[in-house]
Amino acid sequence: MFFFKTNTKNILKKKIIMPTIIQLSKKSRIEKKRTVKVPALQQCPQKKGICIKLVTRTPKKPNSAIRKLALLRLSNKKRIYGYIPGEGKHTLQEHSVVLVRGGRVKDLPGIKYKLVRGVYDFEGLSLRRKGRSKYGTKKVKG
Repeated sequence: MFFFKTNTKNILKKKIIMPTIIQLSKKSRIEKKRTVKVPALQQCPQKKGICIKLVTRTPKKPNSAIRKLALLRLSNKKRIYGYIPGEGKHTLQEHSVVLVRGGRVKDLPGIKYKLVRGVYDFEGLSLRRKGRSKYGTKKVKG
């Protein structure tokens, strides 16, 4: 006969212990704190901003491109980098007024905001035919 040594830790499973009503009445459950993904917007859907500087950046490892960014000063005096969406050119320059929304760019670390096209000084893409609402383009008649 052979006897194998077994570790008792592997056999025992963790028990989930539910609190009693008395325990809950003395100390309530602690809610998990959610992290704010777009802190500069201060719980607003969008914020107005002014371009301070236009910059370009290259994305993370598997991708290669030149992504356009704008350093912005928001209406709440915070400074952030915002991504300029859409292929091709844009007409933004220093002191242009733009609208900023949340939404990160996956291949640019630290970029959590995007600019909204077709609002204030940021023009929409005129050649766009599909997905026009994302690029501030009006419907072409005819």
